[in-house]
Amino acid sequence: MERFKYKALHNLLKSRIIKGDYKEGELLPSENDLSSTHGITRATVRQALQKMEKEGYIVKQRGKGSIVNLKKKRLGLLSFKGFSEAISHTDEQVSSKILEGPILQPWPQDFFYPLAEEELSRGVYYLYRLRYVNQQPVMLEHTYIPDLELTGFGDLSLVNGSLFSTLALHYQIEITSMDQEVRAVKANDVIAGHLHIDIREPILHAHRKYGTSKDGYFIYSSLFFNTETYAIGSHFQ
Repeated sequence: MERFKYKALHNLLKSRIIKGDYKEGELLPSENDLSSTHGITRATVRQALQKMEKEGYIVKQRGKGSIVNLKKKRLGLLSFKGFSEAISHTDEQVSSKILEGPILQPWPQDFFYPLAEEELSRGVYYLYRLRYVNQQPVMLEHTYIPDLELTGFGDLSLVNGSLFSTLALHYQIEITSMDQEVRAVKANDVIAGHLHIDIREPILHAHRKYGTSKDGYFIYSSLFFNTETYAIGSHFQ
């Protein structure tokens, strides 16, 4: 029961911050006040505030309390740079966990981009990864690499954990462009489990088609972004 009470308070306070009821730099009510107002224990209040602090909505300051903070760190993950390269200019620690692959398989039915006959005829390497920043899961990635003259690709270790670096080093394939479609969706149970968020929590979903230096050769990704702690953006020059 306390778990549901903490989630209800967390959702209420976050909603009021987003709507502007509590503004940047303002103090939230004290733990005692929140406990009394909502009829819950201080431990439950503290749990809700800890989650909000982790998400970047408040900053806790000794002697003052919980201060509203809307200046989330931004990750440039909507650019066509690879995950590691997009964050390389920051002080954030990046890591990845391979959940499956790379494994050669037929293309999924009802694929999210139209495919050429040659792509369909040769199959695709599927790579399923979870990407972390400062040990927090921020992106779930399904990537499809057409098997066009990629001899031995399934047996390679990714260079520094980077797919793009591996393709460049071993196959002289460079990423040169990107077509992208982004929309807001709600996390299902699998996505929520990997990203450590609630089921039906709003997330960003991107479909990507990467152009490369190899004529007619494209790489495809379906990406899910957790925006609880970091804002997801891009920067172009």
